[in-house]
Amino acid sequence: MESIEQLQKINTPAHQVYLALTTKEGLSEVWTKDLKVEAVVGKVNEFRFGPNDTAKMKVIELVPDKRVSWECVDADADLEWIGTTITFELTESNGTTKVDFSHAQWKEITSCYKFCNYNWAMFLLSLKQYCELGKGTPYQERTL
Repeated sequence: MESIEQLQKINTPAHQVYLALTTKEGLSEVWTKDLKVEAVVGKVNEFRFGPNDTAKMKVIELVPDKRVSWECVDADADLEWIGTTITFELTESNGTTKVDFSHAQWKEITSCYKFCNYNWAMFLLSLKQYCELGKGTPYQERTL
């Protein structure tokens, strides 16, 4: 199995980063404005990126200020996502939070995998901007 791995350092406490990854307000500013989100283990959250592009993520783990983990249970446009897991590990030191990101369980490296690798980097930059500056770059506002 393959895995996309990223690392981002954010100059804010872990609690603020955790809220950005678990609330409608945070995720709508970081990833996509068109979503249905509840921070409840077992809940399936929906993230929409257009009329035929919805990713459904089951919340599999929430450890406040430490870890957020989802499993993709359905995806209209990116079928390769189904069965993969997305995890954010948060480690705070002196007011700075290190975000260790993983999108794991890919069956193989494909063009979709490579495209997603780039887009997760954009997501982590948006997360950093939102946490540090109060304004991220959700999908609907991206120009890159």
